[in-house]
Amino acid sequence: MSQAKEMNRSLRLIHVVLFGFSFMALATVFSTYGIAAELSHGMVPGAYLVALIVMLFTAYSYGQMSKSIPSAGSAYAYTQKAINPYVGFLVGWAILMDYLFIPMVNYLLFGIFFSAAFPAVPNYVWVLGMLIVVTVINVKGVKLATKANAFITIFAVAFILLFIGLSIKEILGGAGTGTLLSLKPFYNPEEPASFIIAGAALLCFSFLGFDSATAFAEETVQPEKTIPRAVFIITLVGGAIFITVSYFAQNIWPDYSTFANPDSAAHEIITFVGGKTFSSAFLAVYAVTAFGSAMSSQASASRVLYAMGRDGQLPSQFFGSLHPKYNTPVNNILLISAISLLALFLSLSLVASFINFGAFLAFTSVNIAVIAYYYVRKKQRSVKGTILYLIIPSIGALLDVWLLVNLDVHSKVLGGIWFAVGFVYMLVLTKGFRQKPPVMDLSA
Repeated sequence: MSQAKEMNRSLRLIHVVLFGFSFMALATVFSTYGIAAELSHGMVPGAYLVALIVMLFTAYSYGQMSKSIPSAGSAYAYTQKAINPYVGFLVGWAILMDYLFIPMVNYLLFGIFFSAAFPAVPNYVWVLGMLIVVTVINVKGVKLATKANAFITIFAVAFILLFIGLSIKEILGGAGTGTLLSLKPFYNPEEPASFIIAGAALLCFSFLGFDSATAFAEETVQPEKTIPRAVFIITLVGGAIFITVSYFAQNIWPDYSTFANPDSAAHEIITFVGGKTFSSAFLAVYAVTAFGSAMSSQASASRVLYAMGRDGQLPSQFFGSLHPKYNTPVNNILLISAISLLALFLSLSLVASFINFGAFLAFTSVNIAVIAYYYVRKKQRSVKGTILYLIIPSIGALLDVWLLVNLDVHSKVLGGIWFAVGFVYMLVLTKGFRQKPPVMDLSA
């Protein structure tokens, strides 16, 4: 393996956007619909709208930081330079929770769906098969991955458009609410607004794709322009798709309490609008999007580990090296694959509990990083600067903390344990804060 080697800049806007969409797994709106419907009391589109608003504030902050710090480390790099190395390390540690466990979630779901469809084939065969293919593609490099991402995104969008078309046909024929225009999916005056907030706290998980896009800054052409644009495109388009699909799902099946099983609610809705053939197509779509999300999240995680290893915050000889031929962080990719083997033993609910805690912690820190970097350090305190670099990121940070507080107790407990482990490791690394963590020069 080679060290201190730069990554190839070959990605353009469309490539970064496709990575974000693949990480986001656009079809996840179906897999989470039933649980979100119960949690929000039938106001899933309203919950998605709140989540989108929160994420737009945070996406803005990611875009501002990526202009000045186009580094592979994403939230870790931003907070390391803008706030201090200690905070940077802890944020990097927190966001690793998401990146390490999201591939595992996809492997688990892939095994669950296909074991149910083909019970003669053991679960571990599906999990291992998907894990091996994803790992090989990521080792080969981002060019091969972008081709796979393009196919995955087109396939998912085609299915979504077909679902919307079939839903409109059924609604116009008198099914569900019988109307294409209704405000109840966004806000039902008979239900407390707190249910929308609870749903939004869960559904922010669906927007993690924009964060993953920033991890490819060192492989992107003109990252200071491309990454901020990609972040907003991923967030806005993804949010619009989630809101639209959930809106038609709500109108097709207005009573969320009548689902036979909330976990498979989407399957019931899809079968209702398109029959068994369409529900079989959904299985294929979900398999493809789960594959794309696992591939993109593994690629993103490997680059965050690479940035931390290159800085010396993790052993640099292992984490900070690139493959001499493929120019990819192969050690990190293989390590993440090894960790993902836990999908053979852990439950989906346990793994999923880790994810949102780390995300909201990182999102809050990036909003604060904008204030620290531009408003405090760069002294951009004009009226315009105050709005752009103090007020907007402050609102984003408060909204992220608000949703963090509204997470379920398992997410907070498990996330807190992970964070505590990272804090102890940092104490050892810095000899009890007597020295700073190793830092790489990320001068803008």
